[in-house]
Amino acid sequence: MIFWTPIFFFLNKQDRWKVVKLWGYSHLWLQHKICNNSYDFRGIEKIPASGSMLVAGKHQSAWDTYTLVLFFDDPAFVLKRGLMYIPLFGWYLQRMKSVPVDRGRGSVALASMTKNARQLMAQDDRQIIIYPEGTRKIPGAKPQYKYGITHLYLELGKPTVPFALNSGLFWSRHSFLRYPGTITLQFLEPIAPGLAKNTFSKLLQDTIEERCNALMREAAQNGNSSPLASQFL
Repeated sequence: MIFWTPIFFFLNKQDRWKVVKLWGYSHLWLQHKICNNSYDFRGIEKIPASGSMLVAGKHQSAWDTYTLVLFFDDPAFVLKRGLMYIPLFGWYLQRMKSVPVDRGRGSVALASMTKNARQLMAQDDRQIIIYPEGTRKIPGAKPQYKYGITHLYLELGKPTVPFALNSGLFWSRHSFLRYPGTITLQFLEPIAPGLAKNTFSKLLQDTIEERCNALMREAAQNGNSSPLASQFL
């Protein structure tokens, strides 16, 4: 960020995304070389070829953030507003036009989030990435999906692409340690707009949780060295 700051804010959007994706690719390369991680990306063909959409899935690691941007043309993250004020990092988020949320403000936060997401989709046909639980979760923790994703689904009328992953086994929340092994990210069948509130909410959570647990069991059975993997045997 320090290296690119002198010119990043003057680049056109296409070139700014090249810088951001270079950040993602460089992290994956370093993680492979230093931590002996490899990557298995599945279901990429399930991502709609064009148009705006919601993208929702489990958040287990910082790995999820810089990796997800590599699969979309113009993504915007739903994130807590406080991140926008971090020096350098927050400036980048503001320049790329994210969707900030004021936690704890209830219906006001939902309305603001929906308005911002709708504007981005209308202006630039963007993809909105949201973590339904609102924070990173330790693998195996009880799911706590919030209403935000369901509200966006109902209000925006866009398809939702779920994704599952097992990144938390290799780089967990609040952990400095990274464990070797194969991190899997899988995009799942898109959910078309038009479902009832409770139907969508249950379908999304069941789809994501079932596939995440399957990916973590798969990693555990493959001899993953992470101490978090044993609970899935």
